[in-house]
Amino acid sequence: MIRKKPRIQEGKTPFYFVKKRLLANIPAVFGMVIILLAILTALLGYTIMPDSTPYADDRMDAISQKPPGFQVQVLQKRKNLTYTQENFFVRNLFGQESAYQSIPIEDYRIDEASQLLYIQEYDKPNSEVSYPLIDVVKAVYVGKSENSPTKEKNWVFIPAEGKVRYLDLKQKMQEVSLTELLKEFQAHCIETRTYVLGTDVAGRDMLSRLMFGVRISLGIGLVSVIISFVVGFTLGSLAGFFGGWVDNLIMWFMTVVWSIPGIMLVIAISLALGRGIFVAFIAIGLTTWVEIARVVRGQILSVKQKLYVEAARALGVGNMRIITVHIFPNIFGPLIVILTSNFASAILTEAGLSFLGLSAQPPVASWGVMVNEGFSFIINEGGFYLVLFPSVCIALLVLAFNLFGNGLRDAYDPKNTV
Repeated sequence: MIRKKPRIQEGKTPFYFVKKRLLANIPAVFGMVIILLAILTALLGYTIMPDSTPYADDRMDAISQKPPGFQVQVLQKRKNLTYTQENFFVRNLFGQESAYQSIPIEDYRIDEASQLLYIQEYDKPNSEVSYPLIDVVKAVYVGKSENSPTKEKNWVFIPAEGKVRYLDLKQKMQEVSLTELLKEFQAHCIETRTYVLGTDVAGRDMLSRLMFGVRISLGIGLVSVIISFVVGFTLGSLAGFFGGWVDNLIMWFMTVVWSIPGIMLVIAISLALGRGIFVAFIAIGLTTWVEIARVVRGQILSVKQKLYVEAARALGVGNMRIITVHIFPNIFGPLIVILTSNFASAILTEAGLSFLGLSAQPPVASWGVMVNEGFSFIINEGGFYLVLFPSVCIALLVLAFNLFGNGLRDAYDPKNTV
């Protein structure tokens, strides 16, 4: 009889069991998926936003506070300004200035004899406005010029040739046929827009503004967590490792900061340094480091008595190397849980500061700013959505980080079994 060789099980690292316990936690996985979608939205940025203008600020006051699913015909009138097409990376980070002015319309007609475009503006059924067709499609030089085709205007239509001559922004004479002009008008100057989540008080696309707000929320969370980690880890390490008067001094300082309500301290720092999104980054980071410092101190006090730390000290290893190489990896689990919790807290705090006008300033599309704008119009038709959508986004992202943080806490607990 042939005996089978016993199956040798490969050794599993602690990270393997942490990952296994985390993926078995359905609420934590749900939170992780929401966070990954938010990160993907922030990275893709203007590339996937319906409104790719800076801060998603393509406003049309005539269609303000429209409900989800609103659809309207829009005339894109060419601006008589120099237009620079940015590359992909610049456009994705900062947006692209539109070369057109957006005008919502009910209907339009073109008089080919006079080369005039007549439009009926949205919600103005008894009014009609006219524009030269060439001025809608092309960027025409504005002002007096010696190169002007006529003494009165910088364009002229020649019916016999079926062409239009005009001065471009560099005061150079250009020529375009009527057929090409009409084709370009249909391709670039007239479109039907659907606002999936409606419009805000300034007639801007609500979906684009919410997508831009993801960047603000994740940015404020990331920067504030980095600041709080650097400050908290440094002070906590010094207090726990050296002890004595260093520990007493740092603990006194932590107690003083801990005794002040966090939101009050953030508001005080924001008022002292000035309003703005970058000030909010610093203010929130400087008020969330205490919990990290306390945990790091406590963990180091227990870990520094271990035999491997004593062995490293006996071999002449420096204090900084002992902290970063021998102690820090063993306290990483509890620390990462606190960082995710601080991330959620930073998002919520920034939204509150923006609502009070102490963080992001218009036209920056922060969720807190959007709630503040919608709160003033909540009783109007469509005003309910202005508060509902950004509030849901704030709650969903904060919930996702809390669920993910709780999942990490359970996953790093060796007492839990899968």
